Amino acid sequence: MKYLLAVLSLFVTYPSYAASIKAHYLINAISVVVLYLAFCSWFIWRHKQRTVQRIQESNLVNADVNLRDESTILVAYASQTGNAEQLAKKTVESLKSAGLMVEMQPLSTINSFMLQAFNRILFVVSTTGEGDAPDNAREFLTKVMHQNTRFPNLKYGVLALGDASYSHYCGFGHTLTAWLQHTHAIPLFDMVEVNRNDDGALRHWQYQLSVLAQDTEMADWKTPDYQRWELTSRKQLNQGSIGSPVYHLSLSAQNKQIEWQAGDIAEVGPRNSPQAVDNFLKYLGLNGSIQTESELTLREALQEKLLPHDEAGFNVLNGLTIEAILLALKTLPHREYSIASIAQDGQLELLVRQTHYADGRLGIGSGWLTEYAAIKSDIALRIRENSAFHPPPHEIPLILIGNGTGIAGLRAHLKARISAGLGNNWLIFGERQASHDFYFKDELLDWQNQGWITRLETAFSRDQVNRVYVQDIVRSSATEIKKWVADGAAIYVCGSANGMAPAVHNRLLEILGEASLSALITSGRYRRDVY
Repeated sequence: MKYLLAVLSLFVTYPSYAASIKAHYLINAISVVVLYLAFCSWFIWRHKQRTVQRIQESNLVNADVNLRDESTILVAYASQTGNAEQLAKKTVESLKSAGLMVEMQPLSTINSFMLQAFNRILFVVSTTGEGDAPDNAREFLTKVMHQNTRFPNLKYGVLALGDASYSHYCGFGHTLTAWLQHTHAIPLFDMVEVNRNDDGALRHWQYQLSVLAQDTEMADWKTPDYQRWELTSRKQLNQGSIGSPVYHLSLSAQNKQIEWQAGDIAEVGPRNSPQAVDNFLKYLGLNGSIQTESELTLREALQEKLLPHDEAGFNVLNGLTIEAILLALKTLPHREYSIASIAQDGQLELLVRQTHYADGRLGIGSGWLTEYAAIKSDIALRIRENSAFHPPPHEIPLILIGNGTGIAGLRAHLKARISAGLGNNWLIFGERQASHDFYFKDELLDWQNQGWITRLETAFSRDQVNRVYVQDIVRSSATEIKKWVADGAAIYVCGSANGMAPAVHNRLLEILGEASLSALITSGRYRRDVY
């Protein structure tokens, strides 16, 4: 093509070459027409080539989609030293063990077609230098993330690896998350930051995987290093509720020096009920008083093991030695709960809702804490720092939004604020029925009467024919929310990741706009603890 243009330009520019032809003006005109037609032909050819390429790429994606179940999860990783790749592999193994269809790809192979082909994607990404993307993410960063594309049907989660000693901690993870928010993709949960392979943060990621997979028995990659706490009190708060029982628990640490902040998380090591252990021993005809290699009795060792609850599970263990049985049984996975108190209270408080398996058995964590553990008994518990939900600077107003047992985390923030002598607190809380499910009602109303809570608004969904939820209160309070945010307020959300949290996020997006909400996220004035 370029040679044709060069030859034709000679005719157009230098008429002396056509001097032997009397009608050189005619030839020049013809040359221009030929040049124009040649250019058009080339342009049409290039357009057809690109169209064919797009169709081929689309067909490849569609072919892949046809081979996938619609619930297939993509795990995409960006790794510089191999750490993110290894964690991606562990993520895939955990999800596959829960029976899910999973694909794993480096970020360098991900394009817009793939982002549209999957409903759910988990990103495991590291950061190099001062906030830079790993080498195998550069093409994704420069090509895919520079496209003005929307993925409203995509749900995602991000595990960001980094080193807090750098100024741009988890920088690429933050860049990726901000871009995903801009594309209108929906977060499955908030970004999980990992400082130098912190085990607590990785357990939180595993906890989110278990929620995603709806697998309450997903094993921990590493068992927490628990401390010993004593269960000092337990009281049901919602007698007569149409919902599951909710209990308020208090625990005391043997180590009185343990500290925590509002927003931190309690990791609890559950135990089996004595009846479950007895049933296991009876089924296999074992003596629970036998000493094991760990110097515990068999009965004691089984308290923290994930016991089978069907015939197939028991049959796998038939004929094995005691030590082989203990080796075959997984350790019970930890459970996470928002802390409802502050260290100045002198005790750690939790709000726990009972959950049940399909066959009626109580959940692993909630069953242990609300039913099986006796008052004054030891509880294995570890406090995990959750800096992503720590209090905002003291001088700014605070809007607290939550539902159900999410009031636990919000209560800790109110306690911290009141302890510091800070007002300008606005609480929006939702549950089913005001007569049964208004947790900490007297305390909250007292704080409101004393002026610590400036605004207290509730949404009890079952108290009227047309159900009202937290997100409805947020929408109807649009003008006031804008005013509070303009005055520097932070927004903290705690509670259900399914339903409440995304609905509240969408209402805030409508009220504040994408730019303002992104600015709140970047500045740390919009934080969430959702589960």
